[in-house]
Amino acid sequence: MEVILLERIERLGQMGDVVKVKPGFARNYLLPQKKALRATEENRVYFEQQRVQLEATNLKRREEATAVASKLEGQSPVIIRQAGDTGHLYGSVTARDITEELIAGGFTVTRQQVLLEQNIKLLGIYNCRIALHPEVIVTVPVNVARSKEEAKAQAAGESFVIETGEKPEEETSEEEVEPKAKKKKIKATKKEMEDTGGTGVVGGGEETEELAESSPTETSKGDQEADKEDTD
Repeated sequence: MEVILLERIERLGQMGDVVKVKPGFARNYLLPQKKALRATEENRVYFEQQRVQLEATNLKRREEATAVASKLEGQSPVIIRQAGDTGHLYGSVTARDITEELIAGGFTVTRQQVLLEQNIKLLGIYNCRIALHPEVIVTVPVNVARSKEEAKAQAAGESFVIETGEKPEEETSEEEVEPKAKKKKIKATKKEMEDTGGTGVVGGGEETEELAESSPTETSKGDQEADKEDTD
């Protein structure tokens, strides 16, 4: 799908650019967030008519974001979390957690503006990018510690993470739970088939005993003995 960008989008283009994106990305993000318009002939004409106003609005927003960025620079949000002796967190720190900490500090930001590539799972200091405006992105160090005292020590260069060679368990999103459960069920079914010789019947039940009693081999022997008695 082709769209007209109404503002600068990182790794995509500048305001006014006509770019091709995936339909889902356009419908779920760009269009509802009013960051782009469908690249129809009508919208092209509309954009050119509104270009001056859009650029003026964008300039004002950029100036406001720059003012906030100057205040945010030098800040280091501290997030207190429980962790083991090796420094592995019980859980993780997400973009939402960082957003809440910044809001508590008096900054107006949204979760979408916190550009955290992956959740934080260890104690330490992590550089986090905050997109105050498409053209104004500031990096702040996020200090994740078990206490304020440890946070001060980490800021001074001390580390509380002990390398054990073991990787922390990866968190599973809700979307991945169902497919994994299905995969596990399929594997279990395959194993049952192998254990039962392809019959799909697991041993130990009444149905299994009945099948065993009426197996073809035993039935054949019984018929032979009955025939022999009749002959005698």
